[in-house]
Amino acid sequence: MSTHQLCSLADLENNMAQRFDIDGVRLAVVRIGDEVYCINDRCSHEDFSLSEGEVLPDVCELECARHGATFDLKSGQPCSLPATTPVAHYEISIQNGMVEVVLP
Repeated sequence: MSTHQLCSLADLENNMAQRFDIDGVRLAVVRIGDEVYCINDRCSHEDFSLSEGEVLPDVCELECARHGATFDLKSGQPCSLPATTPVAHYEISIQNGMVEVVLP
């Protein structure tokens, strides 16, 4: 496991997804209020960037812009078809205003 600093919390726009590439891993990072979530950026239904999709803050999900599958930001589990396979979920922490992610 390794911890990587992504950005400052202030750099993340509320209710928007942002893509980060760390050590060959593509991440979709989402801020909803004071919480930050991180899942793999590639839709498990069709290899498409999830960070280009819409954040659904009321249900804490990210919707794939290509076919509308949604993923739980807390677990990476698919919440709607056509996706049936989860995407990886990564632990996030905020230290002194900086967002950090733990990668395997």
